[in-house]
Amino acid sequence: MKAVTWQGIEDVRVDEVPDPKIEKPTDAVIKVTSTGLCGSDLHLYRVLGAFIDAGDILGHEPMGIVEEVGSEVEQISKGDRVVIPFNISCGHCWMCDQQLFAQCETTQNRDTQTGASLFGFTKLYGQVPGGQAEYLRVPQAQFGPIKVPEGPPDDRFLYLSDVLPTAWQAVEYADVREGGSIGIFGLGPIGQMAARVAQHRGARVIGIDLVPERLEMARQRGIEVLDVSDGAGDAMAIGERVRELTEGRGTDSVIDAVGMEAHGAPIGAFAQRAAGFLPDSLARPMIQKAGIDRMSVLYACFESVRRGGTVSISGVYGGAVDPMPMLQLFDKGLQLRMGQAHVKRWIDEIMPLVTDEEDPLGTEDFATHHLPLSEAPRAYEVFQKKQDDAFKVIFQP
Repeated sequence: MKAVTWQGIEDVRVDEVPDPKIEKPTDAVIKVTSTGLCGSDLHLYRVLGAFIDAGDILGHEPMGIVEEVGSEVEQISKGDRVVIPFNISCGHCWMCDQQLFAQCETTQNRDTQTGASLFGFTKLYGQVPGGQAEYLRVPQAQFGPIKVPEGPPDDRFLYLSDVLPTAWQAVEYADVREGGSIGIFGLGPIGQMAARVAQHRGARVIGIDLVPERLEMARQRGIEVLDVSDGAGDAMAIGERVRELTEGRGTDSVIDAVGMEAHGAPIGAFAQRAAGFLPDSLARPMIQKAGIDRMSVLYACFESVRRGGTVSISGVYGGAVDPMPMLQLFDKGLQLRMGQAHVKRWIDEIMPLVTDEEDPLGTEDFATHHLPLSEAPRAYEVFQKKQDDAFKVIFQP
């Protein structure tokens, strides 16, 4: 089959690889009909190459048709249309019983001290072949796959794999009440969808970004926006502008939907770039133990949220010794919540919205590019450089 493989820093290719097969009785194999390109894939493309091997298959946002199931898989069968969550969870361990599916103890990676395994995402998370491919082996298929109805286009359901649960959890963790206010930093796919979810739930939403097309997309949905392109790295200035919009207090909650590759952090950007050219043996400890995140957005979140407010972090961070403004966090009495989305925890709440004929979250027009798998190398480059108005890319193998 054809699959998108990582070959080096900013080098992905479409290669012929062996077809997946059932390896355990809890496996399934699906024929992929749509698969997304995520901002987290760009971390692999540029920053986290020390934790991935040449030839590894990328991608963690797939859906398709079940081809085959193992002997212990009963919840799905051949021919079913399914979405595959990006995290792999068993559904029956202690963590899964707490609905902390991203920490599943069955697929947890204890050797690297990380949570549940993820599709297409480095040695830190199990090095499981990903979903940007024609076929995908699905471990823990007795629990993970989400059955969806026939009829509506893939785009209506595909985002159940990652974007929607991640955005939903970000809003849930932000603890913003109806009539309250929330600032969302970063209007990429996660931030944009979080803004729509928060708006749907009755909050006043202020979307904060520096990319004109993303600001306009939010504005067209009736979301208030703040353009910070003239001072992207100045957290204090951004905080002051947010306070001016909120009676001098700041928003009740904020969401950081950007993470480690924020603009406005030149030292962090240089360190990330430098790590990409080091031998893996040197780059791994540098990434894991040194502070190479670009923290400008997180600092702006701390400045912008009101006292006693909540900061919800859905953007991915990787450094270990970045300086944290602990005096500010303590003095303002802030709450921080963060982590990988517990995908299946939120599906029952989200499903009525994606099956609603009115499509209240705008899933069907969310993607800007639908491309064959063969165009993946160019798509990664365009998405990383924010060219061609690329916002959300969907591959259709």
